[in-house]
Amino acid sequence: MERIPDCTGVILAGGKATRLGGVAKGLVRAGGTTVVARSVALFGELFAETLLVANAPEAYPPLGVPVVADAIPGKGAPGGLHAALAASRTTWAFVVGCDMPSLSAEAIRFLWERRGEARAVAVEWERGFEGLHAFWSRACLPVVERLLAGGDPSLRAIAEAVGARIVPAATWREVDPDGRSFENANDPSDLARLGLSLPPTEGRSRRS
Repeated sequence: MERIPDCTGVILAGGKATRLGGVAKGLVRAGGTTVVARSVALFGELFAETLLVANAPEAYPPLGVPVVADAIPGKGAPGGLHAALAASRTTWAFVVGCDMPSLSAEAIRFLWERRGEARAVAVEWERGFEGLHAFWSRACLPVVERLLAGGDPSLRAIAEAVGARIVPAATWREVDPDGRSFENANDPSDLARLGLSLPPTEGRSRRS
């Protein structure tokens, strides 16, 4: 499989997962492995480099990829995006959450091919803007830093500020009709719906 050029695959694992009893969300299991390990394996095929952004790296077993923490703590996913762009050595970063079990190489490539000349590209799905299944260029970093310094911007606000290209739901359905790429595990009902399971007790952490 030919890799997407000059791009780092980034997995954000900074949330606290309070609705899952504090279990590190990336350690939720799917098909005999963890969701985060599945993402690392996929990114190894798609990108030359993979990066994990985690404020509690001790929650995760060694995954064979570099781990960095938020440089600007307490900013949620936008802070994770900042850390990803600051640490990346490539022009582009594809950024996802650690609890997304249905990532698809075909869908990721579909999105990559639609970035055009924009500094970022993401999907506006039926439930809203999907900033954690998106390509962001390092050219976005100064804007991200400025917005974080001024408050608590959403990923949508950052996308608007950098002039991101937005792929509409109607176009996205060509590759992912049900939006499975954006599914994530927030609470026990999500685990049941997605066929996921919690890790064994000894593998759990109070933070993710």
